[in-house]
Amino acid sequence: MSPTNNGSSSSEPFPPFDNNIHPHDSYDTDADELDLLDDTDSAAILGDDPLQQPLSFKRKQKQTGIFSQPARLFNALTGRGNAPRNSTDNPPPQPPQINTGATAATRLDYVAGNGGSKGDSLPTDWLAEGPGRRVGYEDLTAIDWIFEYTKERQRQRSLLSRTSSLGFPLLGFMQRILDASQVWVILILSGLAVGTLTAGIDVTTDWLGDIKYGFCSTVDGGAFYLSKAACCYGYDEISKCQGWKTWGSALGATSRGGAWFAEYAVYLVLAVTFALSASLLVKEYAVYAKHSGIPEIKTVLGGFIIKRFLGLWTLITKSLGLVLAVASGMWLGKEGPLVHVACCCANLFIKLFPSINNNEARKREVLSAAAASGISVAFGSPIGGVLFSLEQLSYYFPDKTMWQSFVCAMTAAMVLEAYDPFRSGKLVMYQVTYSSVWHSFELVPFVILGLLGGIYGGLFIKANMWVARWKKSASRLPGPVVQVIAVAVLTALLNYPNNYMRAQCSDLVSNLFSECSKLTDDQFGLCNTGAASAGTIILLIFAAVLGFFLAAITFGLQIPAGIILPSMAIGALVGRAIGIIMEIWQHNHPGFIAFRSCQPDVPCITPGIYAIIGAAAALGGVTRMTVSIVVIMFELTGALTYVLPIMVAVMISKWVGDAFSRRGIYESWIHFNEYPYLDNSEEIPIPDIPTSQIMTRIEYLVVLTATGHTIASLSSILESHPYRGFPVVSDPRDAILLGYISRAELSYILHASTQAPRLLPPETEAFFSHQPLADPGTTLDLRQWMDQTPLTLPSRSRLHLAVSYFQKLGLRYVLFVDRGVLQGLLTKKDVWYVLNGAEETRRTAGGGGGDLGREQLGVARESGEGESAGLLGVGGRDGDELEPVSPIGDTGSNLL
Repeated sequence: MSPTNNGSSSSEPFPPFDNNIHPHDSYDTDADELDLLDDTDSAAILGDDPLQQPLSFKRKQKQTGIFSQPARLFNALTGRGNAPRNSTDNPPPQPPQINTGATAATRLDYVAGNGGSKGDSLPTDWLAEGPGRRVGYEDLTAIDWIFEYTKERQRQRSLLSRTSSLGFPLLGFMQRILDASQVWVILILSGLAVGTLTAGIDVTTDWLGDIKYGFCSTVDGGAFYLSKAACCYGYDEISKCQGWKTWGSALGATSRGGAWFAEYAVYLVLAVTFALSASLLVKEYAVYAKHSGIPEIKTVLGGFIIKRFLGLWTLITKSLGLVLAVASGMWLGKEGPLVHVACCCANLFIKLFPSINNNEARKREVLSAAAASGISVAFGSPIGGVLFSLEQLSYYFPDKTMWQSFVCAMTAAMVLEAYDPFRSGKLVMYQVTYSSVWHSFELVPFVILGLLGGIYGGLFIKANMWVARWKKSASRLPGPVVQVIAVAVLTALLNYPNNYMRAQCSDLVSNLFSECSKLTDDQFGLCNTGAASAGTIILLIFAAVLGFFLAAITFGLQIPAGIILPSMAIGALVGRAIGIIMEIWQHNHPGFIAFRSCQPDVPCITPGIYAIIGAAAALGGVTRMTVSIVVIMFELTGALTYVLPIMVAVMISKWVGDAFSRRGIYESWIHFNEYPYLDNSEEIPIPDIPTSQIMTRIEYLVVLTATGHTIASLSSILESHPYRGFPVVSDPRDAILLGYISRAELSYILHASTQAPRLLPPETEAFFSHQPLADPGTTLDLRQWMDQTPLTLPSRSRLHLAVSYFQKLGLRYVLFVDRGVLQGLLTKKDVWYVLNGAEETRRTAGGGGGDLGREQLGVARESGEGESAGLLGVGGRDGDELEPVSPIGDTGSNLL
């Protein structure tokens, strides 16, 4: 029998350091923008000792060979940045400076209660209850929810013990109160910051958007920095405003045609300039600021680490880029990106409180609450924001988080209302009220709007994903900046000739929602005499069709862009068209049986109601949300009368959209980027198979034995097997599971033990089990760095049970044992592949089944093609401990 191991190790490859990060993306003052280990650091940790192979349980290996040849790499993931950031109590000796000039004490933060301060160190029973010491999480890895909550319980126990022993009970009580109030301070500060930022974004976007059409002169006390609404404040009809100058008149155009072409040219130039500026900002300063950010936020809240995604430069770039992108007139919105902005604000304030900043689970609870403030200011809907966070964003949403979300959303809305950016007393421009009521016969067109909204959502997701896949597979496409310029030029060329598409999406939606009896300034002529005609209906539907295609190619470009407002605009256009059709029908045939309930001399049909129901249906079709959309629309209209028709339309829209696909637009992007996000809903189909068919079996694992290692041999194993961790067993014969040690912990302690003050030589014996005769001064005991209580299941367990473990407990891996003997391992990424139907993807990447397919699969996932599929093109495939494909039975075929 040959000792060669054709399998793979227990985890995914360790992500290489990316040297292509812009200088502005990393700041030592921002823990989320800190990369710990570069290639020099890794070399320092691993050393230059001779290669010594780890233990393998390949069936064909020789019985006399304890160590096998290196395992082939399966499903290699790339990543960027390896920055441990958590901490433990009693930190070991810190490594010295390594080339970068930053001390290891600064770059490695260990779990020690409240940020590692002496006063908040954990009790001595931490190692007994907790799963060993930990260094921080690497970039693009999953967190250990159980570890984080255990750490928080220990911190609370330590705080209670310390404050209870004080001689002044009141002082101890106040300390506990201050500790408990930290979350509320963060949320209130976040609400203040989000409300202020949103007001600034609204005012600036309004001004830049209007600059494309003209500018405010000094007539009537105006100023150039004023938007059209602010410049003409006090005029019932903006067309009579003397202070606003169009570019046609400013450039001296005499004829009407000449003025039109001059204004068209200025509109085109400024629109492209704004889009180009937004794209360059994202490319040069923070690539994480692109897109909506909601798919990544869902993944982060689900327990994933994405460094720099919530950093300071991301916040600045997202805010400025969002202003420019929306002002360009492209078919995108700012509602979704405002959620990302809110989470960035909360993350900055979290850094002021180490007890929360050093606990990834608590941090995600705060971020879930802060995300509600983004939707609150986007729609002027605090309750809708809370429900949006609950229904769409949050992975773990306890009752206390709902209350915290409410406080943060309310604070942000109050601040925005105090600023009153539109000088109208409204939180958003398209907030309207209706005085009319709806009739029972209108349920039929409302149901039709629901059907159309679901069809729109299904088709839009398919079109948008097709464009994304095409751009990913096309080899000769220009760069992302050129793509933005091309789409901006196309959008400007198509927008300006159409009166409905020329305006900003918020202005368009506001006028489509409005009731004619209350509209003082009809900018689009929707309420003029004779406006209810076939020509208006055709123009509305034509604008909706063009908006559909422009939004499909815009959402996904490298600029801040949301899809909520464009979807609402498209739905409102179709809804207004159907409302006008109903209005014409009722006007021409008032004696029809369905219209007998209409009162004489009173408008029976209100097209604005159809517009808002169409917007709700389109939004429900593209996002697959239900309750939060109904509440948001209710808060926009302020009338309980329309809740029932909105509910009917949203319900029908979701049913029809689900017929196309179960995934909404955000889940589709999560799946496209292959983020390791496991939805904890009960709607995911789970194959009814035993886990033994999915797990990586022991003969394909590289494991460590309890004894027989030295610092040099372990460093060599790390050097030759770039995986996230290794199971630890008693010996090759019995293979009794002792625990699991992560690569981050093993790398650190091996490096730290060779530095002052210990200065252990490379030949020092290292072990993972109790050695009563070992000298603590000349040996290395690794037990405290090993997870001695990993969660295990019998290998005969059904996959449904294992998936429930991952979903409900937020696990990174599960080990399978029978009577204490290690049988295999299953990781979060493996489960993700099973639930997302990626079997064909892995087979194709591996070149086929059998041993040859397994051998080629790891190499394929390390290639550039694998990187391009990942997070922002720099390793989104990198999840947690990704395992190789495990064989089914003895056939060697691949299930995944």
